[in-house]
Amino acid sequence: MTLYRHFGSKDALVLAFLERREERWTKEWLQSEVERRATDPAQRLLVIFDVFDEWFQRGDFEGCSFINVLLEIDDPRSELHRASADQLARIRAFVAGLAIEAGVGDAEGLAHKWHILMTGSIVAAGEGDRGAARGAREIAALVLRDAG
Repeated sequence: MTLYRHFGSKDALVLAFLERREERWTKEWLQSEVERRATDPAQRLLVIFDVFDEWFQRGDFEGCSFINVLLEIDDPRSELHRASADQLARIRAFVAGLAIEAGVGDAEGLAHKWHILMTGSIVAAGEGDRGAARGAREIAALVLRDAG
């Protein structure tokens, strides 16, 4: 009952969790680590996979909450599904911003490809491939080279 005094429903609790997760995971961790580790925008794009690699090696790695909720709630009309998809879109927007700063002509196209590599590496790590970020980084370097 205490839980429902603070959150009107299970969905409201999950939405609050996703908002907090975006703040802590996306902004306070991923974006700040990428910005801290590199100043060059093209290098920042690649550093995403270095940050992921360290994350995948952690004993408490359990995948991405946004992907997990998106896959669990497969109804695109669901508020939870939309919230997860929106948060993933904001990650793509962060990548697109880096691509613009790096002078990539089709920043949105690169961000889409980058996001596939990011989410794919997360899922692969969840399957047990803890080296997935390193493989994704190799592919990303080729994508970046071809975009330049």
